[in-house]
Amino acid sequence: MNRFYSDLSLTAQTAYAQLLDASLSAEMTRSVADLPGSFNAKTVKGRRYWYFQYTEPSGKLRQIYVGPEGDPVHRLMHRKAGSSGMAELGPLARSAIALGAATVLPRHYRVIRRLADYGFFRAGGLLVGTHAFLAYSNMLGVRWISLERTQDIDFAHAGKSLALALPGNVEVRTDEAIASLSMGFLPVSGLNGKDAGSYLVPAEPDFRLDFLTPLHRGGDAPYRHPRLHVTLQPLPFMEFSLEHPEQAVVFCADGAVLVNVPAPERFALHKLIVQGEREGAFRTKSNKDLAQAAHLLAYLGEHRADALHDAVRDVLSRGRGWTARIGKGVRALRAAYPELAAAAMLAEAVAPLESR
Repeated sequence: MNRFYSDLSLTAQTAYAQLLDASLSAEMTRSVADLPGSFNAKTVKGRRYWYFQYTEPSGKLRQIYVGPEGDPVHRLMHRKAGSSGMAELGPLARSAIALGAATVLPRHYRVIRRLADYGFFRAGGLLVGTHAFLAYSNMLGVRWISLERTQDIDFAHAGKSLALALPGNVEVRTDEAIASLSMGFLPVSGLNGKDAGSYLVPAEPDFRLDFLTPLHRGGDAPYRHPRLHVTLQPLPFMEFSLEHPEQAVVFCADGAVLVNVPAPERFALHKLIVQGEREGAFRTKSNKDLAQAAHLLAYLGEHRADALHDAVRDVLSRGRGWTARIGKGVRALRAAYPELAAAAMLAEAVAPLESR
């Protein structure tokens, strides 16, 4: 054991791996059989055609054409009568929890689950922030020694970034997904009176949803994505953490949901890059950035060193601004966690370029 993490038991790691496999399978095979609703037949010119009728979380009634009378439709109806892949995730999640895996709060799970149901993650969205950091513990097979939980949930999307663009045939009603939760979320307005890329519950201002995107040439004004139907707040340097995402499962006793998260080494280095940008009232968040980076780097330096080295080289190839900022972050990291071996490795990699 060290001051940053301890290993989960092999049985807990196996339980999480099984939950991840089941979540991937369930996501790939989702069909009308996994939706709450019923089959209805219509007879046209003497032949029966089947439709599936269901109500969206927003309350809208929808119908999906299934097909003409025949064995394929009957097999789908039979599957609907049995248990679905999604229904099997609950017991697997509870098993992982019993063995020591980390969980999210039930109401946070509800928000993440609803956005997943509306297709946010299938459209390239990512879960970022503290909830991604929490997901890494199960993903890497560890338990963080210190984990500061927050009430805000952070999401990100590439937005206008061409390299990570949303496919043209995908549309996600993120605004309807949030409204359908009926949890009291209201959009936060910026100084110009327009949405600022955040939602909060007025009675609980710490319970908020933030939607982020990389800074683009249009400036840092919030950007209303026409096909995601949500406002994204541009942030500098964010594109680095959104490249090469990985998949993880977040869960509680109510169930599990498959999400996209940044690669852990990119998440950790991004925390170092931005921590020096926070000033005044945001210094507390800077300390949390350093703590999360330190926990991840303690693991990555021992178990994913090659991936970490590749990510460092990527940062340093992006120019002086990037090098200067990660250099500042590394110095802060070494001051706060002098025993961290990965911090010394980062300092050695950054120093030659900073001196130019």
